[in-house]
Amino acid sequence: MGRLTLNEQVAAPPDVVFAVASDLPRAAEHISGIERIEMLTPGPVGVGTRWKETRTMFGRSATEELEVAAFDPPHGYTIASESCGAAFECRFSFQPSDGGTLVTLDLEYRPVSMFAKLMSPLSGMMIGSAEKAMRQDLADLKQAAESRAG
Repeated sequence: MGRLTLNEQVAAPPDVVFAVASDLPRAAEHISGIERIEMLTPGPVGVGTRWKETRTMFGRSATEELEVAAFDPPHGYTIASESCGAAFECRFSFQPSDGGTLVTLDLEYRPVSMFAKLMSPLSGMMIGSAEKAMRQDLADLKQAAESRAG
């Protein structure tokens, strides 16, 4: 199992940051790493919401199916997925801090297929690329939330 935790201070209140971060149908509009979103479930975003997200990873366009596993406005939500033989859980939390919001992104992953378990020593290289993408996602979220609040 592996884990990656990132933080970003945003000069906007938690309800605004949560609203921007959880607006999954429009995520490609404010997260530069996302090429396209295809919603798979109708209605408002909440537990059970599923979508396909297309990004460029490792120089190639890749589409993954994701699902909201927990949803607690405006405090946080969790996204779960399985990809390349590994299970991923990404938790976002939004806490009041310094007149704005401290956003914490906590990613946990674990290999579930035999191939993924055998390849786990190489996962550090992939996590490095994922960390760079997630840092950019947080910077994009910060810009979108601050422009909405301002």
